[in-house]
Amino acid sequence: MEILPGLPEEIGLECLTRLSFTTHRVASMVCHRWRNLLESKEFYSLRKKEGKTHQVACLVYSLPNGIRKQTSSPVYGIAVFDPVNQNWEKLDPIPKYPNGLPLFCQLSSVEGKLVVMGGWDPITWDPVNHVFVYDFMTQRWKQCKDMPSKRSFFAASAIDDRVYIAGGHDESKNALKSAWIYDVRKDEWTELTQMSEERDECEGLIVGKEFWVVSGYGTEHQGIFEQSVESYELSTNQWKRIEGKWGSNRCPRGCVSVGKNGSLMSWADLDAKVRVGTCAVELGELTLVTGLAYQGATQGFFLVDMKKGDKKLERVDVPEEFSGFVQSGCCVEI
Repeated sequence: MEILPGLPEEIGLECLTRLSFTTHRVASMVCHRWRNLLESKEFYSLRKKEGKTHQVACLVYSLPNGIRKQTSSPVYGIAVFDPVNQNWEKLDPIPKYPNGLPLFCQLSSVEGKLVVMGGWDPITWDPVNHVFVYDFMTQRWKQCKDMPSKRSFFAASAIDDRVYIAGGHDESKNALKSAWIYDVRKDEWTELTQMSEERDECEGLIVGKEFWVVSGYGTEHQGIFEQSVESYELSTNQWKRIEGKWGSNRCPRGCVSVGKNGSLMSWADLDAKVRVGTCAVELGELTLVTGLAYQGATQGFFLVDMKKGDKKLERVDVPEEFSGFVQSGCCVEI
């Protein structure tokens, strides 16, 4: 069966790559071949190679007036921000958690899909090891294989079709140095060799072909953040320690970026308007930065045009329903 009747295969494939991701769900219903093609790794790779993918920011944010009576804690959902047209949308809740996300869950992205891991049960505050994947093509959530153990405030980042996690702390608040890889397509976990030391409240980055675990602290040194980085080399499957990369004695979570010369920077140090509760999501040539000037201030939303080089904050108008505190975020290239 031809992709498009009467057209050569390569022309039919080119036509499908030009479809907006917002039409993929409907297009997948045309026939089995279209569905299999749209869901394939090869089709995603082709769209990315041809520059047809689209980068959006997925943000864990507090819902307006969403306070749990049992715990007085905020209720969190996931907002999707399109930097091109500056549209905001809210993702449907995870079916297992219809009344709010697990607190402090970790976001990653693989092949246009959003991966949500771990966190605390929003009612009991008990750590959970659940993994959920949102497919923007089907617009549905899928519960996947649980993390091998419960951990909170760990580093996570993704490359190709895998999510790398390391550090954080266990149910007894003991800092961890263990690390794992999650293969999204195979729905499988593989244990890595351990880091050289425990790292709680660390941040994960992909730098080239390396998984960096930035800063963090050990069980006996809570709140004293390391200036070092542990780097996992994907080619050799070995860790190496890099001293002095994180020069700030502050929590790195959500606010770390890699400069052109390979140095690490904190978006919290960029401008006083985003000094507290900073979260930055890199979206190609733009970066979305959120934060507060001080505790209790109004949350600010800004875009930075990285081409200009001056990292000037340009305010973004945000509908009231999406203006809640942003806890974390990641870029999804759909």
